[in-house]
Amino acid sequence: MNAWRDLQSDLATRGYIASDALAMALHLALSLGRPLLLEGAAGVGKTEVATTLAALKGAPLIRLQCYEGLDASHAIYEWNYQRQLLAIRAAAEGGVTGPEAEARIFSEDYLMARPLLQALQSEVPVVLLIDEIDRADEEFEAYLLEILSEFQITIPELGTITARTRPHVILTANGTRDLSDALRRRCLYSWIDYPDRRTELAILAARHPGIETALAGQIVGFVQALRREELEKTPGVAEMLDFAAALSGLGVNDLAADPEVLQATLVTLLKTRTDYASVPTEVAQRLAGRAA
Repeated sequence: MNAWRDLQSDLATRGYIASDALAMALHLALSLGRPLLLEGAAGVGKTEVATTLAALKGAPLIRLQCYEGLDASHAIYEWNYQRQLLAIRAAAEGGVTGPEAEARIFSEDYLMARPLLQALQSEVPVVLLIDEIDRADEEFEAYLLEILSEFQITIPELGTITARTRPHVILTANGTRDLSDALRRRCLYSWIDYPDRRTELAILAARHPGIETALAGQIVGFVQALRREELEKTPGVAEMLDFAAALSGLGVNDLAADPEVLQATLVTLLKTRTDYASVPTEVAQRLAGRAA
């Protein structure tokens, strides 16, 4: 009855603090054998769900990083044309031609598996991360539909290859473009937002347990206040953790104690020249003074 709570606790032991909604969505995806689509702003921990799940399950993680122009030859499979040419020459020299030669070269021996096919061919269940699917072209989504619904791939020269073991599939999207209804229908869904104060404090405590409580409160308060500023790139959880590590490494115990050091450590949070210029020392001090 409380299996999803157990999963939530297990994730926490690995340093990932999942909301109730996310823990339930992930539990159902695992129980039903369905892909899980995670959406949210960059930096809220979508990719980390897959890496933490792989660690929790002791499963290999296979990652497909999506980008504009991604096609089947880079994501699913490709024929080893050089080996095929050599095989054709060898077959011809041996007197083998026609359908028999074709059957030889279009076999799995000459197939180069890319991430999606690797996941289906694995002898053990893997965690398949299809990262930033919204960066790929709409045409690429069509390649995914058979995999997401049937966990199989059809290769014209070979036929249908069905998953030996069903992978745990996590897709992430940052809202770069709208995803198709066909893809969404094949997935369970969860939205991941920036964490609230209590959750972000728990994340910080899990990842940097040595940081004092007062400083941890200042760090989270400062970063959450910074997110409310008009920035081009809002700092995510990963940036918050980098900020905390930098302060800890410099021996800082109070954010407001040394304006110069605080300003220098903003390189962990601000990722564009415009954003850095928009948070001068006086703004950083104002935010630090409010952080508690």
